[in-house]
Amino acid sequence: EVQLVESGGGLVQPGGSLRLSCAASGFTFRSYGMTWVRQAPGKGPEWVSTISNDGGSTYYADSVKGRFTITRDNAKNTVDLQMNDLKPEDTAIYNCKLRLLGRDYWGQGTQVTVSS
Repeated sequence: EVQLVESGGGLVQPGGSLRLSCAASGFTFRSYGMTWVRQAPGKGPEWVSTISNDGGSTYYADSVKGRFTITRDNAKNTVDLQMNDLKPEDTAIYNCKLRLLGRDYWGQGTQVTVSS
């Protein structure tokens, strides 16, 4: 059974940093790209970042480019999102997502709130 468990969210002031982590199990982690998606209150899901299966390629939404960094550890089956210079508009629930055999799997999400 595929399981994705996010952690690391919280309340942070503008300009601050957080590191999110997603622990994966139930599939061959090193074989699949992984994605972070966020959903702000009252808005639809927004793609944030994707990393290739070997970590060699990373992709970012323009809204987070230069501030967020996605990494993965295929020995630990984790994918992280380092978020720096956080802005109030980054407030959202952050989910990691896996596409496996045409189906999307999501974790339960972790809340990030950026506020003074």
